[in-house]
Amino acid sequence: MSKSESKKFAAYPRLNPLGIGKETSVADLIDETFLAYNGGRIREAAKLFTEKMLPKEGYIGMSLTGALTPAGLGKSCLIPLIKAGFVDWIVSTGANLYHDLHYGLDMKLYAGSPFLDDVALHKEGVIRIYDVIFDYNVLLDTDAFVRQVIQGPEFQRIMGSDEFHYLLGKYVSERTRKLGLVDSSVLAAAYECGVPVFTSSPGDSSIGMNVAAMALRGSPLLIDVNRDVNQTAAIVLEAKSSGHKSSVFILGGGSPKNFMLQTEPQIQEVMGIAEKGHDYFLQCTDARPDTGGLSGATPAEAVSWGKVDPDTLPDCVVAYVDSTISLPLLTAYSLARFKPRKLKRLFDRRDELLDKVKSRYLKMGTVSKIRTSRKIAKRSSGVGIRKSGV
Repeated sequence: MSKSESKKFAAYPRLNPLGIGKETSVADLIDETFLAYNGGRIREAAKLFTEKMLPKEGYIGMSLTGALTPAGLGKSCLIPLIKAGFVDWIVSTGANLYHDLHYGLDMKLYAGSPFLDDVALHKEGVIRIYDVIFDYNVLLDTDAFVRQVIQGPEFQRIMGSDEFHYLLGKYVSERTRKLGLVDSSVLAAAYECGVPVFTSSPGDSSIGMNVAAMALRGSPLLIDVNRDVNQTAAIVLEAKSSGHKSSVFILGGGSPKNFMLQTEPQIQEVMGIAEKGHDYFLQCTDARPDTGGLSGATPAEAVSWGKVDPDTLPDCVVAYVDSTISLPLLTAYSLARFKPRKLKRLFDRRDELLDKVKSRYLKMGTVSKIRTSRKIAKRSSGVGIRKSGV
């Protein structure tokens, strides 16, 4: 290689992989052969997670979208990550948490086919989630479990979704022990490890449907979405104000993605607290950015909203890979390359963290337009002002 060529490509590693052997581990496979295209993005994601997000006790928020738990990814991936201390807080669709209960209650789901006759399945009382199938009674029995649990005295009040899932996880954990199950439920593992689990749309799942039904029977249980918004912002502010990195690990997109990312605009734009955005952004998605939807919005776009720190944008990674492929790979890689971390048990500190963000907000925030620390172009505005003579 000539000197000029060597200088030209000095910043780029040569593509010259070794052959895959029968002893090649998953971590080595990613490091040595995932070199280009979306394979290259998975490799970058794995490196980002283990070399920048996890070190120095960085705070990791994970969002869950898509039917991950019905496919068994709760047991195979999410629980090992939670127990290793690699996930500190979660925002999930309610559906993922509901279907997680099937595993915690030892109900049976089966590997089916996406090409089954759905009319015949309906007649036979079989539910299909693409190629996952199970008996209709799984839903009925899970619904009954939820309704019975939320009749308990500790549920008869208004609470954040993290507290609701913590209490629900306690009952699932107790049931798994009675059934002799080990590491079968994400909610149970989160309860045991003190990992707060939020849902951005409490009514948009079978869990929420059962809570709503019990309201017709006089149950005062209500999810406090205001607390959820402020509680998640409190977690992020605690990370940044205590000298740690705040990272988001996004599986899919949708409402959980936005709910996790909006913590920074809540801190900066609404509360008026000086901040720069999440430090690291890792997303696995099949959503396109050009349709304008949040699911496909890139970390570069998130910078414009203050959701991601512009200084760390070069480290952000989007892998356009189905989560059922990317999550097992990233789980295996991280467990092989990084030692388990001490659990932060953020749920145990929820009141303390909320008090901190409240104190900062009441000191800095205003009802009128805030004074932002963000450098923006000055402009005059006549919005909302009626000028005389008009």
